[in-house]
Amino acid sequence: MPSCDAIVIGGGTNGLVSAFRLQKSGRKVMLLESHSEVGGAATARGANISLPLAHLVNKLDQRVEAKMNLSAHGLRWLNANVPTTVLSHTGNHLTLSGAAGEVLGGDASADEQAAWNKLRARLMHFAQLLAPFKEMPPPRLARHGNNNWLKLAQTGLKLRTMGKREMREFMRLLLINVYDVLEDELSNPLLKGVLAFDATLGSWLGPRSPNSLILLLDRLAGQVGGQQGALALPAGGAASVALAMAASTRAAGVEIRTGASVSRVLVENDRAAGVVLAGGEEIRAPIVVSAISPKTTFLSLVGHQFLDTGFANRIRHQKSRGAAAKLHLKLKAEPSFKGAELKSRLVIAPSSEAVELAYNPVKYGEVPEAPVMEIVIPSAFEDGPHSLSAIVQYAPHDPVMGKDRARKAMLANTLVQLERHTSGIGKLISHAELLMPYDIEER
Repeated sequence: MPSCDAIVIGGGTNGLVSAFRLQKSGRKVMLLESHSEVGGAATARGANISLPLAHLVNKLDQRVEAKMNLSAHGLRWLNANVPTTVLSHTGNHLTLSGAAGEVLGGDASADEQAAWNKLRARLMHFAQLLAPFKEMPPPRLARHGNNNWLKLAQTGLKLRTMGKREMREFMRLLLINVYDVLEDELSNPLLKGVLAFDATLGSWLGPRSPNSLILLLDRLAGQVGGQQGALALPAGGAASVALAMAASTRAAGVEIRTGASVSRVLVENDRAAGVVLAGGEEIRAPIVVSAISPKTTFLSLVGHQFLDTGFANRIRHQKSRGAAAKLHLKLKAEPSFKGAELKSRLVIAPSSEAVELAYNPVKYGEVPEAPVMEIVIPSAFEDGPHSLSAIVQYAPHDPVMGKDRARKAMLANTLVQLERHTSGIGKLISHAELLMPYDIEER
């Protein structure tokens, strides 16, 4: 039977980086991916339209980009700082350009720009203070947790040197909801709408949910190409990031096996000893790293018999509900969003209240009448067939009306929202595909 020093289960971007680092440490590494292509959500495409689930990049650790030398393996940025256009059905759009929307344009007054400058500076500063925590393992409370106490102390000291007033404000914002902050500081509904949308994108939270502001800080702490708060679009789409990682990982010497589905983790003497593939093949290794869902890893691959009952229950009850759907449209011609610049991220989020109203029905397993969404027109950035890619919120994870009916209702309501903000996009659609959270989870 084959053997190696370490096995990585899952060929998404996290798995690729893990395999690369282990290989560079001097180990012989094998990466196992059940699908025919590595990359996870970055390369997973629609069933009938060749668009990936991911369409923009806003968090790419600079250390990963540099150490994996991704530029030498094919990564090229079409736009390293994509602007945002918040759509208005009247055509009075709001634009945000520069990192984290530094400059407002369109339907924004000088007073609103001043108010945003003040709030943005504070949010960016607080995000910078949180950024170091993203570069270190989460602290462990165990006696021998091997924590990096020096780095933790240095980060804590930076927080302490803010002064009592700023420290108090920092702690207040960490625990507050984003809706209240936006209502207190800003007046433009489109600006409040896009910030509320960004804070809750991909989460099971609405703008009024407690602790929703910290998600905005986490987003602002992200970086691309060393620029904090930037949104980037690589040539060839988000899949190019994963493909460059895969090329770098292979060049480092990692053996990548696709179509290799792991059925269980071998456990001997209370330690991982390798894996068994779906076809029965055993692969031995003293180190097994899982880059897939914790629930699948522990409850399906490892098994209850090897787990403490309390730990198994905590994993089983871990909340991992998705609330975002993915829309793919094949178009006959380039769409028009009432004068909006197509070479930007287009957002439909009329106000923070509208984002909250889109979230409320989903809590009860229902489809929102007016979903909010983030839109990218890939063909506006580089040559290719006319298409539209959108992340739509919120979508029920376990719909009361049944999965098929919910998918149809969600698609219909999403197209109504699009039609309201475009000049007849319905006539341009040759094919539409909507992947609900449960469709994405199944893949």
